[in-house]
Amino acid sequence: MTKPRTGLQPSVCIDAIFEGLPAVQAIQNVADCGIQAFEFWGWWDRDLDAIIQARDLHQLTVSACCTHFISLVDPDRRDDYLAGLEASIAAAQRLDCQTLISQVGDFRPGIDRESQFRALVDGLQQAAPMLEAAGITLVIEPLNEWVDHPGYFLTRSDEAFAAIDQVGSDRVKVVFDIYHQQISEGNVIENITRNIAKIGHFHAAGNPGRHELTCGELHYPSIFAAIAESGFEGFVGLEYWPKDDPAAGLRQVVSWF
Repeated sequence: MTKPRTGLQPSVCIDAIFEGLPAVQAIQNVADCGIQAFEFWGWWDRDLDAIIQARDLHQLTVSACCTHFISLVDPDRRDDYLAGLEASIAAAQRLDCQTLISQVGDFRPGIDRESQFRALVDGLQQAAPMLEAAGITLVIEPLNEWVDHPGYFLTRSDEAFAAIDQVGSDRVKVVFDIYHQQISEGNVIENITRNIAKIGHFHAAGNPGRHELTCGELHYPSIFAAIAESGFEGFVGLEYWPKDDPAAGLRQVVSWF
């Protein structure tokens, strides 16, 4: 059962931090670290009953999961995307999960960028009434193409925010992945705080390496303080691959919230 949430809160991506562990064990580990929310990627290959049981046992919240990975920049896949979203909304409601994460697909060679951007906006506009009726927020995810996702269409937050402006629905926002945007564009605090109303979820990892938040060039206590001061109420998904003991790293991060 989802608890009332206030302020900025951590959420553990169990597929990354506890990669390879059964979901039920990973959820217990999240609770043992004093964190009250978790998220995961695909729901369609999961035992959702077991996840719900573990969630309720530890009194946690499912902060986010993904919708089907179908291109939004290809209008020929639109019906498939919307059907996948319909199924994902039903799964999110079953999980009492308020947020669905959507990637947008790879750049389509030979098709001009403006046409692909228009397809992205059109697809999100068609999705918006479904989301509004369900009370679920869809967040599209810009990713970096330099290290992790070569060929991906949406790499910068400014283009993502421009799409959100054109969609015009409070139920369609951006997941701002601080790790990815540090690589793609930098200037993360300014870009976050200037556009905070268009952000529905965050992801975080150390850069370079995508390891613990204490590794690398990003000073997360300052970033989290800026987000909190902006008035954002929601989750930061801790989505990294730990180099050291996962529990120790998570307990350290808890002290920043």
